[in-house]
Amino acid sequence: MPVPGFQDLTLPLLQLLADGQDHLHSNVVDRLADRFDLTEAARKELLPSGRQTRFANRVGWAKTYLVKAGLVAPVSRGRYRLSEAGKQVLADTPERLDVAYLMRFPGVVEFTRGGGSPDGGAETPQPSAAAETTPEEELEASYQALRARLGAELLERVKSCTPAFFERLVVNLLVEMGYGGSRKDAGEAIGRSGDGGIDGIIKEDRLGLDAIYLQAKRWDSTVGRPTVQAFAGSLEGVRARKGVLITTSGFSKEAKEYVDRIEKRIVLIDGKELARLMMDHSVGVSEVARYAIQKIDLDFFDDEA
Repeated sequence: MPVPGFQDLTLPLLQLLADGQDHLHSNVVDRLADRFDLTEAARKELLPSGRQTRFANRVGWAKTYLVKAGLVAPVSRGRYRLSEAGKQVLADTPERLDVAYLMRFPGVVEFTRGGGSPDGGAETPQPSAAAETTPEEELEASYQALRARLGAELLERVKSCTPAFFERLVVNLLVEMGYGGSRKDAGEAIGRSGDGGIDGIIKEDRLGLDAIYLQAKRWDSTVGRPTVQAFAGSLEGVRARKGVLITTSGFSKEAKEYVDRIEKRIVLIDGKELARLMMDHSVGVSEVARYAIQKIDLDFFDDEA
């Protein structure tokens, strides 16, 4: 079963608290996962940030709306119980506790209006009755969509650049990633190959304790096994044990399987990965805006009198 939407979790969460006992949030997450018979894969599915599971995030938002409605009462850090108002709601046996239903409670109205500031401040976006995603998921999905579009634009620019510019781009990227020593060292170690690409031998670290043989091809066609096999053979001629093969296109299935079987360590970087590395290391891109996502610092409040 796929991960349920957070509005599908509010009523089951409230029902789980019907015993009147204090409940630890992590236990609530596990029990709800059991109730929905989630697969192991669904339980472990992460948000794009990789910092939280999708299910735990949705349970957290379901709890937030119930607390704002006054149906759930926090007891201590990570613990809460059903409130008297929550008992009354369960006694009415509602079919669903979505945001539209919860808007009858002043606390939820105030929450969705950004605290109900008298100057009409920014409102918290209110999900539709059919919404399944949480604000974090929507933010991360938008972020990933922006990265995908930027990556595609980057790759098109790289494919259209001159061989000399492509050489500088690879040098800059490798140095930003910590390889090649200085830009001067990396630039002197890398040269044009004459086939629309570049090759060379670079330092694995700034001390030059090991060498990596590099080949980068500004191609549109898929790189097949013969090209990768020839690259592996060329490592012998330069006494290198490691290699990096970069292309602006992609690698065939046979090429990928080949590098998994051989003894030498060869890393294949296709066009999409090249664009991702450029974005991650700020090569060829500039920052437009930054948004900081904050949370309560629980340690700060440990000494609360």
